[in-house]
Amino acid sequence: MDMRLTGKTAVVTGASRGLGLAITEALVAEGMRVVAAARTISPALKESGASPITADLSTPGGPAEAIERALAELGEIDLLVNNVGGGDGGEGQLGGFLGFDDDQWRQTYDLNLLSAVRATRAALPSLLRQRGNVINISSIGARMPHGGPITYTTAKAALTAFGKALSEEFGPQGVRVNTISPGAARTSMWEGPGSYGAAMAASLGLEHDQLLAGLPSNTGMTTGRFIEPEEVAALVTYLASPHAGSVNGADYVIDGGSIKTV
Repeated sequence: MDMRLTGKTAVVTGASRGLGLAITEALVAEGMRVVAAARTISPALKESGASPITADLSTPGGPAEAIERALAELGEIDLLVNNVGGGDGGEGQLGGFLGFDDDQWRQTYDLNLLSAVRATRAALPSLLRQRGNVINISSIGARMPHGGPITYTTAKAALTAFGKALSEEFGPQGVRVNTISPGAARTSMWEGPGSYGAAMAASLGLEHDQLLAGLPSNTGMTTGRFIEPEEVAALVTYLASPHAGSVNGADYVIDGGSIKTV
């Protein structure tokens, strides 16, 4: 299907690897001009066909600076993908509520919520002129807040609510805002050394490979496998396209069936 995105422009945050890299590559493949923001520019991002820019999106000024640079390169922005996130890493994330101090709460909210708030605020004047799109990458942790570090899952719940509120305010002005909430995806969060997956395996007395092999079925993923980043990227391209012109304020869960409620 032709997504009718050729010649359109996009900004993707957190684009150096994982979901962000897959989203960037998919949008470039659809003919979009993409500015890809990340704290570190990976070799894969350099080769993606996007224009990479370095930005620390967890800082108060980082997102606005990234959008300003994107506007200088793109002219106008048709799509903003707020993908950057984190705070669900390895050591120190499994101790429960009492294990997190104020700095950890602040850092997690800066990266997972306020980065999106700040980037969206900076991009909205252009998005309004273009009648564009915002897509926020949240997590099923927003619906299952017991399923990960409390700082991370509550920040993602706030991000999901942020998207819904934006869709109500700016939908009548022509800007669509939607959310994608992935479950366990094949990214460094689970597979990397020092990752959340590695820390969880150690806490359970398992080899890392053992945890990864059993995690999909043990978390109720009826598909029996991790979500591939390219599957999330394909959903982004659809939501960004005119084919989804009546989709606004939605939260698309892509979780392999792990959420059991209606």
